[in-house]
Amino acid sequence: MENHTQDEELKAHLLQTNEEFRTLAGQHAQLKQQIEEIESKPHVTPADELEEQRLKKLKLRVKDQMNEILAQNKHASVQ
Repeated sequence: MENHTQDEELKAHLLQTNEEFRTLAGQHAQLKQQIEEIESKPHVTPADELEEQRLKKLKLRVKDQMNEILAQNKHASVQ
């Protein structure tokens, strides 16, 4: 549990101090919203499904980039 709190504190710190992390977090939130909009449609077309898959892959890529920055900063704070 303590590790989770440290991760949240590091995320909050990076959101304030790291422009790249802040930009990625914004992109991630925007992609999440776009995916939710597609999923909330009463009728999802095949084109919607393709777009949803594309957005999910992009969102995952952004999340991986955020996690990489977190890992680098976690490693730097340990030293």
